[in-house]
This record gives sequence, structure tokens and C-alpha cells, in this order.
Amino acid sequence: MANIIEITDFNAPELDVYARLTEVQLLNREHPENGIFIAESPKVIERALDAGYEPVSILVERKHIETQARDIIARCGDIPVFAAEFDVLTQLTGFKLTRGMLCAMQRPMLKTIEEVCSGARRIAILENVMNPTNVGAIFRSAAALGMDAVLLTPASSNPLYRRAIRVSMGTVFQIPWTFIGSEDAEWPQPAIGRLRELGFKTAAMALSEDSVSIKDPCLNDIDKLAIIMGTEGEGLASCTISDCDYTVKIPMYHGVDSLNVAAASAVAFYQLGIN
Repeated sequence: MANIIEITDFNAPELDVYARLTEVQLLNREHPENGIFIAESPKVIERALDAGYEPVSILVERKHIETQARDIIARCGDIPVFAAEFDVLTQLTGFKLTRGMLCAMQRPMLKTIEEVCSGARRIAILENVMNPTNVGAIFRSAAALGMDAVLLTPASSNPLYRRAIRVSMGTVFQIPWTFIGSEDAEWPQPAIGRLRELGFKTAAMALSEDSVSIKDPCLNDIDKLAIIMGTEGEGLASCTISDCDYTVKIPMYHGVDSLNVAAASAVAFYQLGIN
């Protein structure tokens, strides 16, 4: 039976995890085994549950308990289900966008690069992509356009940040991912060398004259390819570009100097993915 707990006051401590803890506090770097993230909307929560993520508690608008939230609540066992009226929940920033339901979930332990890349032929690597909206959009494109995995350097936004999850429409739960460039394999080297040991050629996406066109058919003939994309504005670091096997350019027209990294990722994944 569902463990329904009535909430009438927005300041109730039960709502801290949803309303008052920062992303850094939820991440809990000192004790990552206790880290939490927030999934928003029934569809996104279902995708997280389908991927095996463990729910901790649910916050739901009271009227949805027996309607759109019913099946999810049934899947989650006896965890606390905090129920409140709409006027209480609208004090929570962005709650109107969630279709009446939030779920706090346990952060999993990060996988190794080898685990994430096992069996992969196309992977995306995000170098210092710090905007969670861009990270979420890139994951959505990666899922839709055939990427097998995503790796992120430590300065990138965490894919389980609330906005990244929401923008990705839950695809962060569908694509294997982890961070690259930790103490055992600094970025770009020896991390890129580690990818080569796994059989990957590396393609740096950069607006450089010393590059091959993204339409070059030789790129599609590569068995295992890592597509590396840089942060908004600055792009990839020069040392990263020099360490890659290829520099790949998306042609620009009408005087446009670049694409947003999320838009560029969609072009790159579509053109360079396995067809």
C-alpha cells in the first residue's frame, strides 16, 4: 500500500529535497553514495524506473494520486509519497512544468569508461560543456540519432542536474554515460590514449581550416569513432584538437560563424552515426 503523507505547508522539511537543496547539495560530493537527483513528470520518472534507478520519495499533486501518478506510485513500493494541493506546490519553481509529479532518486555509482564504451561504435565526448540545458539537449540528440554512449569531462554539467534531465526528456537514463578525465586518466591525455586502446578514432568538432568536411565519406567508414565537442563560445581546447585523429568542420553559410553546441551535436550525430 502506498505510504501517502499529507503536506499542507510549503516550508515542511519533507519538501527540502525538492524545494531548498541546491544541485551541489543533492550531488553530495563527499558522500556520493548518498547523492540524490530529482526527476520531473511521469514520463521522465518512468524512464528512470525502467533504467533501474532507485526512487527515494515522491512529491505529487493530490488530485493525481489516483490518475496519472497511480501506476508509478504502485511501482515504487512503500517509499514516502508526499501529497499536497496545487496552491502549495506552485510555490516550487517550475512545478507547473512537471505535470504534477516529482521523484527523488538515488544517484548511481559512476561506471568506468570501459563499461560505458563496451560494445559501442559511436560515442560523444563533451569537453567542459557547462550549461545543463545544452547537456540535456545533446543527450536527447544522442539518443535519437544513434550514439551508443556519452562521456563528459569533469568541468561539464552533470547529466543528472534537474534542468539537464528535464531538457533531455529522460534520455539521460537511456544512454550509458560517465565522466572522463579523472585522476587516473587526465584530459586530454592520457584519456584520449585510453580511448585509442579501446579501438576508437577521435574526431574533434572545430571550425578550423585544417580540417575535413563532416561530409567526408572516410569518416563513416571508421568502425569506432569518438565525436568530441567543446563548450559554448570557446569550443575545444587547442591541445585537445591536436591530440585527435581528425578535425571535423560543419560548413557555415551566410556569414554565420558557428552553431550552438546542442545544434551542432544533432548535425554531427546524424552525419557521423552508424547508418
